[in-house]
Amino acid sequence: MQDLRNIAIIAHVDHGKTTLVDKMLVAGSLFKEHEKVGELILDNNDLERERGITIVSKNVSIDYKGTKINIIDTPGHSDFGGEVERVLNMADGVLLLVDAFEGPMPQTRFVLQKAIEIGLKPIVVINKVDKPNCRPDEVQEAVFDLMCNLDATEEQLDFPTLYGSAKQNWMSTDWKNKTDNIYPLLDAIIQYIPAPTRLEGTPQMLITSLDYSSYVGRIAVGRVHRGTLRENSDVMLVKRDGTQVKSHIKELQVFSGFGKAKVSEVSSGEICAVIGIEKFDIGDSICDVENPEPLPPIAIDEPTMSMVFTINNSPFFGKDGKFVTSRHIHERLMKELDKNLALRVVKEEHEDVWHVYGRGVLHLSVLIETMRREGYELQVGQPQVIIKEIDGVKCEPIEQLTINVPEEFSGKAIEMVSNRKGEMLSMETKNDRIHLEFEIPSRGIIGLRTNILTATAGEAVMAHRFIKFAPYKGEIVRRTNGSIIAMESGTAYAYALDKLQDRGKFFIYPQEEVYAGQVVGEHTKDNDLVVNVTKSKKLTNMRAAGSDEKAKIAPPVVLSLEEALEYIKEDEYVEVTPHAMRLRKIILDELERRRANKV
Repeated sequence: MQDLRNIAIIAHVDHGKTTLVDKMLVAGSLFKEHEKVGELILDNNDLERERGITIVSKNVSIDYKGTKINIIDTPGHSDFGGEVERVLNMADGVLLLVDAFEGPMPQTRFVLQKAIEIGLKPIVVINKVDKPNCRPDEVQEAVFDLMCNLDATEEQLDFPTLYGSAKQNWMSTDWKNKTDNIYPLLDAIIQYIPAPTRLEGTPQMLITSLDYSSYVGRIAVGRVHRGTLRENSDVMLVKRDGTQVKSHIKELQVFSGFGKAKVSEVSSGEICAVIGIEKFDIGDSICDVENPEPLPPIAIDEPTMSMVFTINNSPFFGKDGKFVTSRHIHERLMKELDKNLALRVVKEEHEDVWHVYGRGVLHLSVLIETMRREGYELQVGQPQVIIKEIDGVKCEPIEQLTINVPEEFSGKAIEMVSNRKGEMLSMETKNDRIHLEFEIPSRGIIGLRTNILTATAGEAVMAHRFIKFAPYKGEIVRRTNGSIIAMESGTAYAYALDKLQDRGKFFIYPQEEVYAGQVVGEHTKDNDLVVNVTKSKKLTNMRAAGSDEKAKIAPPVVLSLEEALEYIKEDEYVEVTPHAMRLRKIILDELERRRANKV
């Protein structure tokens, strides 16, 4: 039997986790350095590369000094909480990666808390020590304090620390002592992370994630807890609710490098992919046929936010996308449920409307963005927070919010958060920047990022994570400005936009096609304004020196998908198609809108 180590990597968004894994793959001589330089091997879908975040956890393995190390990449964002819990169940230890300047951040805390509860042993890696003004020693103390706060055991607190720069490909036990390779980290993994305990007996495996191949269908991935799984053998699949289904394993694969290798049997402790089992869900157990003993299923965090998805019924319907009918959208959402654990979908009867529940705006917007790129057209409504009744009290989700801002903007940030019912927990100065911590209702966070970035000239660093449900805090004033709405369909002209500029900011370019009822800008006052942006200049034979001045137009405000979702009001939709994103009123006709508002 080969020596084994299963390790998960924890880090905050953008602390260098994916870069580090890439360098470990190179050190395990899987790739020659020049083959893949500058390409992130792990974040391999376009969306992950563009945003620089990990959305789906992935498995790779390397061989080092005769030991096989299975590396499991975890998402750093708390919106992907469903992903994180499954992943940690496969590991025996964690690599906690922290930025040498920023220190531990809220989302690091979120994943670390889960790891400590399970009892995993950490190795701390302080990355980016090549940055100017970094403070490795202080960060190491901050990590120790954080672990104490999370009730880590004596053994977990006795963690080894390595310093280095993943980008420059070196690690060392002393940050002043620069080495020229990453081997000290791999040696530490073999030395400090325990090998999985091999349990003898009837086979047990918990399905913790899934893979999909168009050739064999769904593939179950997990770690063999006890015993040995063999190919071409019969097993019992025990579902979450206790029902048992007899199944057959056709093929077994283990992770090897960046791909998979076929094997005839897999023993306790190893992570493998099982082909041939049908109709399984994440959290089900694969057990012995004669004597099935299931493992406890994974507990998954509840969703905190919901959004309405509906088919695109705007005048531009079907011009852009391949999949536009309700059947297409329904099938796509059902397919997403297979692998997206923290998602729930409820369809309204007799209507093409789905209520999609998720962990936050980012969680849901990643789904919308993925669908858009696959060629779907759809419309989504304003994100709503899920309100629960606990012991007869109306409760809402509360989040912990941290904001890091330059000193001169701190007052502005505190004011904005307290207007949204946020309560300040702490405030400390770190190198001429102020670090603020708040507890704030999830409702208050919707739309907050854009406002804070505007108020702090783009300097603020914001992060938040869900903590608990607490009694409802009362009304929060959202966006106060009204919308500018197009009066009729046609092409927007620079001449019309120029004459309307004093009424507000626009979201459209000249020569863009618009339709009646589309939101084309933000009004400076708090009421909605209907304007004609399709009015062109009438040409006459008369010429006068003063009447032919050029139109000078301010550039339009271009919203990203998250900003658009946070921006819209209750009576508006975001229309998403593969090549466009528009804001619109749910009721397009102006007279009907007025009637509806009077009721």
